[in-house]
Amino acid sequence: MSTDGDALKELLGGPPITFYCGFDPTAPSLHLGNLVQLLTMRRIQLAGHRPLGLVGGSTGLIGDPRPTAERTLNTRDTVAEWVGHLRNQVARFLGAEGENALRVVNNLDWTAPLSAIDFLRDVGKYFRVGTMLKKDAVSARLNSAEGISFTEFSYQVLQGMDFLQLYRDYGCVLQTGGSDQWGNLTSGTDLIHKAEGTSVHAIGTPLITNSDGTKFGKSEGNAVWLDPTMTSPYAFYQFWLNTDDADVIFRLKVFTFLSREEIESLDQAVASEPFRREAQRALALEVTTLVHGAEATEAAIKAAAALFGQGELTELPGDVLDAALRELPHVTAAPASSVAQLLVDTGLTASLGESRRAIAQGGVYVNNAKVADDSATIGDAFLGAGLAVLRRGKKTLAGVFRA
Repeated sequence: MSTDGDALKELLGGPPITFYCGFDPTAPSLHLGNLVQLLTMRRIQLAGHRPLGLVGGSTGLIGDPRPTAERTLNTRDTVAEWVGHLRNQVARFLGAEGENALRVVNNLDWTAPLSAIDFLRDVGKYFRVGTMLKKDAVSARLNSAEGISFTEFSYQVLQGMDFLQLYRDYGCVLQTGGSDQWGNLTSGTDLIHKAEGTSVHAIGTPLITNSDGTKFGKSEGNAVWLDPTMTSPYAFYQFWLNTDDADVIFRLKVFTFLSREEIESLDQAVASEPFRREAQRALALEVTTLVHGAEATEAAIKAAAALFGQGELTELPGDVLDAALRELPHVTAAPASSVAQLLVDTGLTASLGESRRAIAQGGVYVNNAKVADDSATIGDAFLGAGLAVLRRGKKTLAGVFRA
């Protein structure tokens, strides 16, 4: 959605403009939802326009209203630390050289010196409470048992002020964001129209969901983060590799810079040979390389191959193997622990009897070596970092960490 599609199309097809997107430090890392905006910004930048990456040092102290409950307010020191993390992440995705180089700004720079009286007189006077109450996030909260505080109610005023400040300082005429932020996006366009007597634009990108309607990028409430210490490159790669056939082509269009011809070819591969998962492998390769680099992506691919017996586990860096095993069912055990019991403890079998039968049938492996004795212990199988890979059959894996 956009404020004026025809005018915006003409604007983006003309001389370079300045545009921005904001990222609040509500966590120490950006996540996949933010990646949509970063790649949207990159595409607009590649078309010749000038990006401003706004990190919300002030709005992060308040928090955008959630639909159900008040956010927990973080300390100023925490928010300041997270601002630093987000600045670095934003800078990684957008070109920093040339006439349309990225500029990163912090809204605390113009909010902190502003007194409450000045804020109310110079900015607040342009906002109408009736209009503010109609914003989706606000109305949802007003109709909930939790209600909404004045603090979060004022968030849309602060975001509107950001757009006004960037318009005045940099001639910024376009803001991008997710469609769930539409009320906040238009608070800025309305404010500039009233305060400056001119029209500016906003683009709201559709929220990405899975084909079954579930929220994209989250599993049991856990976001997929861009920081490798919060979501390992291995887990990140596996997330994309596990994309459903119904979603993979759309994901390729949104999250990669592959050509139209390449994506059409992958679309045909999904239709004709879906079992090869060619499109998923291309998606995982492209996005993981974009976020974590070629070296980390190669290590993630090698780890996956080695775990399933198609490579040497001993050749993997300890931290890569550790991260991979922590994504699997895993236990901590002493060297004297029996393999049969570890199969039960990790959920690969339901009982010791089932474990013994699996071993007798030749279907149990430790570090890709077949276990022949149902009384065998994990023993000296731990690799240098104190890790072992337990496998039943071809595809069922678990990790064992030395106690």
